[in-house]
Amino acid sequence: MITLRRANERGHANHGWLDSWHSFSFANYFDPEHVQWGALRVINEDRVRAGAGFGQHGHRDMEIISYVLDGALAHEDSLGNRASIVPGEVQRMSAGTGVVHAEFNHDKANTTHFLQIWIVPSVTGVAPSYEQKSFADSDKRGRLRVVVSPDGRDGSVTIHQDALMLAGLFDGDEHARHEFAAGRLGYVHVVRGQVTVNGQALVAGDALRLQDETAITLDQGRDAEVLVFDLPPMPLH
Repeated sequence: MITLRRANERGHANHGWLDSWHSFSFANYFDPEHVQWGALRVINEDRVRAGAGFGQHGHRDMEIISYVLDGALAHEDSLGNRASIVPGEVQRMSAGTGVVHAEFNHDKANTTHFLQIWIVPSVTGVAPSYEQKSFADSDKRGRLRVVVSPDGRDGSVTIHQDALMLAGLFDGDEHARHEFAAGRLGYVHVVRGQVTVNGQALVAGDALRLQDETAITLDQGRDAEVLVFDLPPMPLH
């Protein structure tokens, strides 16, 4: 079963300094049909105004992934990490027993555009940790490259959950296929551009929810950047 959700059907909040689209229920946006999909709990598409950001705030028992599209996102946390996340990089913070962090756009003129993704861990109470890696466009061109995994495969960042996040770039005749093991859930999020997935034409912000599907094929891309999630068969909420 494949369920389509268009970009404009997501929750939306514009706070002036922050313009955010919510794929799942978050903050003041609640939709009982879109609370989470298996272990995938949050995909927020955020645009942070120049000179603004999220002040210090805490998290527990969540795998938090930042994926920057434009600009840079400055990060600092109670573990002592200080970093700037730029396009092509994936940052992972395992909140575990608790971590406090802040995120800012220090640019004086330009907006930072990024995705914040939360994945529910399979274990709780672990020591908090941080990881950040860069993935070249050439490694994602015309293919789905694993960037998040439970075991760090292919140099990906590691999370406490049997879930994969794959990223791909597609133009023209470029295409890729991903197969799902029996019982696995899938989720496709179009980051930018246009692409066709199993014959369904999608544009930036569109998503597909997949259940009992054996595979997906991505093709007919036009400046497309796509994230694919391969998720464990957890109870749905």
